Amino acid sequence: MTGPAPDPSAEPSADVSEEPSEEPSDEPSDEPSDEPSNELFVVDARGERCPLPVIRLAQLVRDLPAGDAPVTVRVLATDPAAASDVPAWCRMRGQRFVGAQALQDHTAYLVEIRPTPPAAAR
Repeated sequence: MTGPAPDPSAEPSADVSEEPSEEPSDEPSDEPSDEPSNELFVVDARGERCPLPVIRLAQLVRDLPAGDAPVTVRVLATDPAAASDVPAWCRMRGQRFVGAQALQDHTAYLVEIRPTPPAAAR
């Protein structure tokens, strides 16, 4: 047997399953968790100054193939202007800014890119 034996006193505990099992995290709290097929792309704009992080993000989004599911892009930037530029770009382009996470020497901005529908036949 590779695991500990089950504790008979723990079996009737229905309260345990009702308790949320969330652990504290530095990740954004509103990150979509119900989309496991959500691909992750990374724009590494560390060391680049405004407006290059947003330009790199826009280039990546432009080159994405059309799809049915949203994709997640993580923008890595050291320029403090990205803190306002990335959310502003999302608002102007109709995309979803998920959040930012300060790391050791840069910040990671998480953006959800909604799928672009194919041109509708009229």
